[in-house]
Amino acid sequence: MELATTLAPLGFGFMRLPEIEREDGSKEIDLEAVKGLVDAFMAGGFTYFDTARGYHGCKSEGALRQALVERYPRESFTVATKLPAWMAQNADEARAMFDESLRECGVEYFDYYLLHNLGEHLTDMFEDMDLWNFALQKKEEGLIRNFGFSFHDNADALAEVLRRHPEVDFVQLQINYADWDSKNVQSRRCYEVAREFGKPVVVMEPVKGGSLVKLPQVVTDVLREADPEQPLASWALRFAASLPGVVAVLSGMNDLVQVQENVRCLADGKVLSQDELACVLHARDVLTSLPGVPCTDCRYCLKGCPAGVRIPTIMQSLNILDQIGDKQRAKENYFWNADNSASKCIACGSCEEVCPQKLPIIDNLARAAELFE
Repeated sequence: MELATTLAPLGFGFMRLPEIEREDGSKEIDLEAVKGLVDAFMAGGFTYFDTARGYHGCKSEGALRQALVERYPRESFTVATKLPAWMAQNADEARAMFDESLRECGVEYFDYYLLHNLGEHLTDMFEDMDLWNFALQKKEEGLIRNFGFSFHDNADALAEVLRRHPEVDFVQLQINYADWDSKNVQSRRCYEVAREFGKPVVVMEPVKGGSLVKLPQVVTDVLREADPEQPLASWALRFAASLPGVVAVLSGMNDLVQVQENVRCLADGKVLSQDELACVLHARDVLTSLPGVPCTDCRYCLKGCPAGVRIPTIMQSLNILDQIGDKQRAKENYFWNADNSASKCIACGSCEEVCPQKLPIIDNLARAAELFE
């Protein structure tokens, strides 16, 4: 496996910000706490901030404006945001999000602008609304410096998007050592496709939503034995940051300890050694060997499902819970990527008839609905 000569920089993801609970039970972003996180991140020498129109109920961009843009010179930081076509009712509403983002972020241009969350049925929305040409027009107007997209699907689907749209400057991919050879997420293959097309990569989910700092003891022991002083987050962040062609590694940090630790992990610029890489991959093998749902993401089950249940992604959520023990991340993956669909199962059995692994899919879907909904 090829390694870079220097680490990619850390990026601050504005999707899991600290919140304050109001008396009525609702939550709002803790802006003063966010300012402290921004200050610590900037003091550590890092400058890449990633938000999106829909994060925190469309409040994340405004928080970025108040915590960063209004407090630091514009040339001292980099802003990335995203356009979620799937939140819009039509093309006009989708395009209007661009001006809303400019206004909310308080900037005159975006350093990085992304079409948000391509993959499966969502990809067609961006084509149907002609948002590719719209973004290119904004780039020609100087309102976008780098144009790309974030992606949640398999490597073949990524290659198809890049064949259709060679004009993009970069892609944002889910890459972490746990999913490196996953048949579902396909971190390695998606990364390799981006490299084949010559596209720089921004990494999201390098610590798998925090799961890779909450590892089972048997996996933790592998890493601790190799280096008892190195934080668990360091193995995950440096794995992603050591890949050639990566321009930033995003972490959705929500407290000062996380920011300070993550800054320390990447501040020295030292890529993984070959011995450290071997250790990480061994830890990955131990993790994936733990009991779980042996779904291979062949997707045969999807073709005949009359309810449109997103079965492989639901199986992935169960594995996050069963193998790592991180219920919060499992629920997050379930609601974000599985569309809260396990309870839509009508128990017709069409999925189990075609499953090569002969999995008890119906029972697993019922378990997921009970656990996550």
